[in-house]
Amino acid sequence: MTHVVAVAGKGGSGKTTLAALLVRSMLERGRKPVLAVDADPNTNLGEALGVRPWRTLGQTVEEFYGERVEVPAGMTKGALIEMRFASVVEERAGFDVLSMGRGEGPGCYCSVNNVLRTLVENLTKSYAFVVIDNEAGLEHLSRRTQRKIDVLLEVSDFAVRGLRAAKRIDELVTELDLDVGHRMLVVSQAPPDDAAAREALGKMMQRAEVDGIELAGLVPADPALVEADLEQQSVLEVGGDTPAVVAVRAILDKVIEKLEAG
Repeated sequence: MTHVVAVAGKGGSGKTTLAALLVRSMLERGRKPVLAVDADPNTNLGEALGVRPWRTLGQTVEEFYGERVEVPAGMTKGALIEMRFASVVEERAGFDVLSMGRGEGPGCYCSVNNVLRTLVENLTKSYAFVVIDNEAGLEHLSRRTQRKIDVLLEVSDFAVRGLRAAKRIDELVTELDLDVGHRMLVVSQAPPDDAAAREALGKMMQRAEVDGIELAGLVPADPALVEADLEQQSVLEVGGDTPAVVAVRAILDKVIEKLEAG
């Protein structure tokens, strides 16, 4: 069975780092193969995992629809499209990366989103987990980029404004009646997870009126991740005992508990 875990949040909330660390934790636990889908036009998830995609799904869509394609004899047009789109997937040990990129034309992602849905539906059968890093904000949800999400992690930084943004995402899921099994809140860029941090977070959650959303965990601000970014290293190369890596392992445990509970 394939499980889909999506990460959503405003820009700068730490969602891409969370998505990459989730992939790392899944690999460590043998929950593989994993498909990492970068649905953010900025395409940072691949780089966080040490993969620099040579081509995005958006570029492939633009090329296909921007030229007259001659279909080889014995091949259907649908088969040719599938072959071209499949070439976008970057394969690594235990995980693959699919980068969505930008759509055709300024600000238009509708066609790309439709292709992404089809690709994910076809590809997921081969993976234990699919981790989707969504674009910042709410556009991906309003355009229904995903059809079925087993667990949606709504990401906020350690601030009331970020928590309110996470709440808006949660409300939009309800408003659009999206097919989401479980919703959980993750607070990133937090101070060390201790009693004082939990008390401060509790007050912020009450002020932002998000105390009704289940908290999956806090991801502390981690100098090791900052250093890795400066050195252009992936999250797979960061030490296993660093605070953020340890925190995301615990978050994955809660995600798996939700999935196993149904």
